[in-house]
Amino acid sequence: MTETERIMVGLDIGTTKICAIVASIDEQERINILGVGKAPSDGLNRGVVVNIDKTVNAIKEAIAQAELASGIEVNSVNVGIAGDHIRSMRSKGVITINNRDNEITARDVERLLEDCQRIMLPTDQQILHVIPQEFVVDGQDGISDPVGMSGMRMEAEVHIITGLVSAAKNIYRCVERAGYQVADIILEPLASSYSALDAEEKEAGVVLVDIGGGTTDVAIFQESTIRHTAVIAVAGQKVTDDIRIGLSVLDDQAENLKRKHGESYADLIQEDEVITVPGIAGRPPKEITKSILGKIIQARMEEILEIVGIEIKRSGYSDALSAGVVLTGGGSLVKNICPLANESLGMDAKIGLPLGITGGLVEEVNSPIYATAVGLVIHALKTGMHNQKTMIPASSKATSVEQVMNKIADRMRGWFKEL
Repeated sequence: MTETERIMVGLDIGTTKICAIVASIDEQERINILGVGKAPSDGLNRGVVVNIDKTVNAIKEAIAQAELASGIEVNSVNVGIAGDHIRSMRSKGVITINNRDNEITARDVERLLEDCQRIMLPTDQQILHVIPQEFVVDGQDGISDPVGMSGMRMEAEVHIITGLVSAAKNIYRCVERAGYQVADIILEPLASSYSALDAEEKEAGVVLVDIGGGTTDVAIFQESTIRHTAVIAVAGQKVTDDIRIGLSVLDDQAENLKRKHGESYADLIQEDEVITVPGIAGRPPKEITKSILGKIIQARMEEILEIVGIEIKRSGYSDALSAGVVLTGGGSLVKNICPLANESLGMDAKIGLPLGITGGLVEEVNSPIYATAVGLVIHALKTGMHNQKTMIPASSKATSVEQVMNKIADRMRGWFKEL
């Protein structure tokens, strides 16, 4: 690794797995994957921490694997947040420009974004992201970056994402107890969009559907700007539960059936083969047909896609999504999910793999299950939250919860620079 390279770490804390990726960024901003770690997760439910100790141990295991593969000692990480407590809304703000020559400065934009945040929120909710949709200067709309322009009145429409204060703090405490610092907390569907979507798709209009273990994340982009986000509390774990209950098998057996033999669209099963499952506690083995398994999976997958369809209609952009649907996450690995999504949502569907990786362990992360973790690394690059302290020993003093929350607030003010 050269002196000009920067090190970043993405930590995807999911319901079924915790994934850590160590990556380097050179001066040409090329991303090289140096290490990957993955550990099973038992301490979360629907994206929210429910057991601190189990989550801490899983974080330690995942990061230890990534450290071993990369040969780099990790100090701070960029963490994703999800869960059905995530809410999104639109807000507007307006200010007047009182500078000499009425020139709009970066400070004026900061004031405007602060004005947009003057919304009523429950005491247990906090703002995670404030993403400008567009600026309006003296009635002229469609402006993405107003700095340097002249005007008397400036307005903005923003997309605000909120989450539970306790959920964010619990994630922070888990990482801190594992011995690491939190460089940033990012909404997971937003992170996934950095790795699974390209610029053309965002411009044309696209729906990103990240089907994880505990939650399904939805992000809608149009004209290169995020327009709607949602987190659905139905995902891959519910599919496994349906198989376990419907076929009376163990949880591990149900997960194995889903991964090896599961299909999302029962009508497309060509050979209705018989699958033998070992019996429980010495009982005789069971024989299950592939078509029965497919019908169980299809019923739940259709429900997930129907809820996604409702979110698309709620966003108001259902007629402006020319690029269709991009499916990612572990749930997208079930066979024939794209034809089912095509039929359920009425638009083209494809599987989203991590993009923008130029070297290192490319093949190891070339799977939808790593889309969020890779996206966290790319997000850190784009927002300048690079991990220059990664080489510092993990025993160095950790930042406080308040410092992390202040970092989130500072990041909000810089969102307009990405447009």
